[in-house]
Amino acid sequence: MEAALLGLCNWSTLGVCAALKLPQISAVLAARSARGLSLPSLLLELAGFLVFLRYQCYYGYPPLTYLEYPILIAQDVILLLCIFHFNGNVKQATPYIAVLVSSWFVLALQKWIIDLAMETSFQQC
Repeated sequence: MEAALLGLCNWSTLGVCAALKLPQISAVLAARSARGLSLPSLLLELAGFLVFLRYQCYYGYPPLTYLEYPILIAQDVILLLCIFHFNGNVKQATPYIAVLVSSWFVLALQKWIIDLAMETSFQQC
C-alpha cells in the first residue's frame, strides 16, 4: 500500500511538472511574442534547476527524486528559444545554451564546486 501511494505521488509530481510551463509556452506561441518574459529570471531558474539536478546526480540520489528537473529544464529551454525567436535572433541563444551545457560538466569537476553552487543557489532563493 505504501509503495503504491509513493509511486502515485512520484508520477503525479512528474505529471504536474510536465504540464507546469505548457500554458505559458502555448500563450507565447499563440501571441507570437515574448513580451512579458524576463530573460534574467528565466536564466536564474534554469541555473537553479541545473545545479539541483547535477547535485542530485553527483551524490547518487535515486532517479525518482529528481526526474522532474529534466522536464522543467527542457520547458525553460523552449521558453528561452521562444524569447530569442520572437525578438528576432535565435543565434543569440547559442552562448546561453553553451554555458548551460558546459556548466553541467564544470559543476562535477570538483566536490567543492558543486557544493558551493548548491549553497549559492539556496542563498539566492
